[in-house]
Amino acid sequence: MSHNSFGHLFRVTTWGESHGPALGAIVDGCPPRIEISEAEIQTWLDKRKPGQSRFTTQRREADEVKILSGVMPQEDGRLLTTGTPIALEIQNTDQRSKDYGDIKDRYRPGHADFTYDTKYGIRDYRGGGRSSARETAARVAAGAIARKVVPGVSVRGALVQIGPHAIDRSRWNWNEIDNNPFFCPDAETARLWEGYLDGIRKAGSSVGAVIEIVAEGVPPGLGAPIYAKLDQDITSLLMSINAVKGVEIGEGFASAMLTGEENADEMRMGNDGKPLFLSNHAGGILGGISTGQPVIARFAVKPTSSILTPRHSITSGGEEVEVMTKGRHDPCVGIRAVPIGEAMVACAIADHYLRNRGQNG
Repeated sequence: MSHNSFGHLFRVTTWGESHGPALGAIVDGCPPRIEISEAEIQTWLDKRKPGQSRFTTQRREADEVKILSGVMPQEDGRLLTTGTPIALEIQNTDQRSKDYGDIKDRYRPGHADFTYDTKYGIRDYRGGGRSSARETAARVAAGAIARKVVPGVSVRGALVQIGPHAIDRSRWNWNEIDNNPFFCPDAETARLWEGYLDGIRKAGSSVGAVIEIVAEGVPPGLGAPIYAKLDQDITSLLMSINAVKGVEIGEGFASAMLTGEENADEMRMGNDGKPLFLSNHAGGILGGISTGQPVIARFAVKPTSSILTPRHSITSGGEEVEVMTKGRHDPCVGIRAVPIGEAMVACAIADHYLRNRGQNG
């Protein structure tokens, strides 16, 4: 299976399966002399790991990361990157492959079972193998390193909609993100989601969500016209996340309802002598190149396909059957997709930062 890498100068290759002994990433192209530690990477992995509330899968994984290469210890105990490939490993410790024995020859509706079998002639039915969202732990680890590459950049994410229930943006407060299990910036909507998701979870069903990523401190000039647009690469990496079915930058699809006067981000000169944008409908990117404004991306995640309700399907031998997925699953995968989306945007920005530095000095 090819295509397990992304990025150009900041290049990430992930490896491992959901029910294998371990998974991880190789980060190639990280500049030398950047201070990094396992504890720093662990901070981001802890945001993504399962089993932290009743609203996520109860699979218990510590997601403890080990740095195997690409760093050199200093006399004061710090680790500095050497510029060589950084190998990251995360052990799997709570696989329950027996949960998937009943679907060994059955295609789960909404999953990649049929397409994997059609393409490769073999599939790992134990949790989906490479197609499992378990692989995204490696991306989050790589994203922790990407955040260190661009000086002063901040990448934050929030869950802004679960099912039909969206946040009230007038109540947006980043400080609320850590006060609820949803990464929700609106305390009132977070309380509403608790009751709503409890009902979804107890019914053995699932629901979709929308996540918003905001990158601040992105320098102007990242990206290139036509085939190396910053928004092109951001949307590509976000779309590569499991269960993502839609991505937008800035106003996105809502811009179709605006007039030219409403949509264009007007400019004036600021008191600091630098250009000042009066709005940010473009999401911080014009012509594929960053403006210096916050880069804003949103992505939609479909409902988890693994549900307890029997669904019509077929077997690999062509027999018509009903499939009910057992095991431990997220009633809303959008919750844990927040740190994954942050990581992918951070990786895209780091890659374009290094590309721009290589071309323009």
